[in-house]
Amino acid sequence: MRKIVITLLALGIVAATSAFAANDVRISQVYGGGGAGATSGATYTKDYVELFNAGPLAVNLGGFALQYGSATGTSFGSTTGNMFVFPAGTTIQPCGYLLIELGTAGAGGVAISPTPDFSSTNINMSATSGKIALVNNSNLNNICGTAGVFIDVVGYGTANCYETAAAPILDNASIDVRGGGGMTDTDNNSTDFTKVAAPGYLIHNSSSPRNPDCLAVPAKSTTWGQVKTIYR
Repeated sequence: MRKIVITLLALGIVAATSAFAANDVRISQVYGGGGAGATSGATYTKDYVELFNAGPLAVNLGGFALQYGSATGTSFGSTTGNMFVFPAGTTIQPCGYLLIELGTAGAGGVAISPTPDFSSTNINMSATSGKIALVNNSNLNNICGTAGVFIDVVGYGTANCYETAAAPILDNASIDVRGGGGMTDTDNNSTDFTKVAAPGYLIHNSSSPRNPDCLAVPAKSTTWGQVKTIYR
């Protein structure tokens, strides 16, 4: 009987909407030192953000947006130039990644590898301090803390918006990386992220192997996590 109950409940969860499943999508890497002049020591020619899906369902991100705000700004996405909107039909697979290449501030560095899933000239992030968010709309001026809007927020350096405390300050040759290949999420940017040297660090796109820890270990200890184990 117990197996039947779990199976029926599992079917209900598998049919969950993308809005519910989106809670498992988070920012897993942030690099803001793209370009920054030929002599700046920039590792890559472009800024980038990597996303990770820790959940058991593919998530439709169509119409969602990455929005940037300066360290001292009052909102995310103050202009269309501070926003990248995901095209209709964009999905991120269970335990998988998306790589979004963003703006540049100069000619330094090399091309990002692997090939980004999306490339946009929008969003020139600060190499040292700023804030980036995944939001469920493409509206301008999403204010930090607005209920029901933010899927994930990462403030780094001296940013004025973050989860609990800001992630480490960056430079042209460093990345803020979420622990566990994206798995670590305690809602504290300062402990969830570690500053690492960018040269040679592994970046993921949608074609990269899915996170093995995510595939093997439920992201949550609830029935949601049990379903994840059953259906993989």
